[in-house]
Amino acid sequence: MSDPSEIEEENWLADERRKVLEYLDLQGCEHAGVSEWPVVHIFEDFALWEVQSPIHRGRIGWWVISGDVPTDYMSSKDGEHPRDALRYFSKQWRDVADHMKRGKEHPVYHFGSPAEWPELAPMLEFRADVLADCADDDEVWEEN
Repeated sequence: MSDPSEIEEENWLADERRKVLEYLDLQGCEHAGVSEWPVVHIFEDFALWEVQSPIHRGRIGWWVISGDVPTDYMSSKDGEHPRDALRYFSKQWRDVADHMKRGKEHPVYHFGSPAEWPELAPMLEFRADVLADCADDDEVWEEN
């Protein structure tokens, strides 16, 4: 019999994968499938998913991040390794948080209203730090 925490984690991952598929559909991103299991995840914080290219079968076309973070995606042209993806999202979110702290709308990403920015900026920075730490932690990648 499975441990209840393992079942909870598996259910969370299944929900996150569904969320990723819905997100890609809303974004109009044509793909050849999302990995059944994330490349890396921290339960209830984030999961990083491989998205297959519809043009180059068997190759990753995008990386998608989901969880207690903004669901976002990036082209594998901007980074071929999952560590690159985590660093990419971390950098983007730090830039958005910096704009928020300065009271400026980010030219690409839009999170919350200006009234919410004082609360959202530190949360986004914290999540950016978690991703950067995960990307830089060799122990996380030993199994991959």
